[in-house]
Amino acid sequence: MSITMPGPGIPTEISSPVRLVVVSAGVSEPSSTRLLADRTAQKVLDLLREAGTPATVGVVELGPLAVDIAQAIVSGFPGERLQDAINRLAEADALIASTPVYKAGISGLFKSFADVLDNDLLIAKPVILAATAGTARHAMVVDEQLRPLFAFLRAIPAPTSLFAAPEDWGGSALGERIDRAATELVLLLQSGVGRSIADSAWTGYQHQFNGNATRAERGADDVDFSTDLMRMAAGGINGPAVSEPRVGTA
Repeated sequence: MSITMPGPGIPTEISSPVRLVVVSAGVSEPSSTRLLADRTAQKVLDLLREAGTPATVGVVELGPLAVDIAQAIVSGFPGERLQDAINRLAEADALIASTPVYKAGISGLFKSFADVLDNDLLIAKPVILAATAGTARHAMVVDEQLRPLFAFLRAIPAPTSLFAAPEDWGGSALGERIDRAATELVLLLQSGVGRSIADSAWTGYQHQFNGNATRAERGADDVDFSTDLMRMAAGGINGPAVSEPRVGTA
């Protein structure tokens, strides 16, 4: 279906409902970190609804998964609840990642969750980066720490990042930034750039065997044995034989 953003939008085609997933590392109740993510998600939904595009929102709360995340880091294997959260990220079309700031850095819980994700899980997925803190002195943590993390994961962060200190909630500037970030996310979805990158360049990335990414190899039948690496692993039986090195020659 053709959708157009309010104002100077770009018509495009989105053939299925957009799956938006919020990842929140807030642990207090109520959580300002979750509040910022929810407010942003609602704005994204509003823009998509105005454009006639159906969408769903799922939430991954990291607080209840803290023990599961720690166990996965030690064992190397996610439990059922954590695996379900990872699967939701793999199936998402776009993300909103929100973390509190502690000791001038992003939440250790958030970073630990990122550590258990496959490196190719979020390739080319649009994401809004957000953080909350008790003081405006930590405003740059989003761009100094979250943005490089998601660059490593090869996601596509929206140009506008979000940060909220206590004094920001009563002003209009935060709402304006949320509007801008949400608009950027929707435009990234409209453009289809993420899907185009994943479709065109997927084989150029390194993937974990039996990984969680929706396109990752799941079993032996999915492995491409024609690659040079796989031919070498198979002793050269599927391709040109590898000549034995000469010994004792100049």
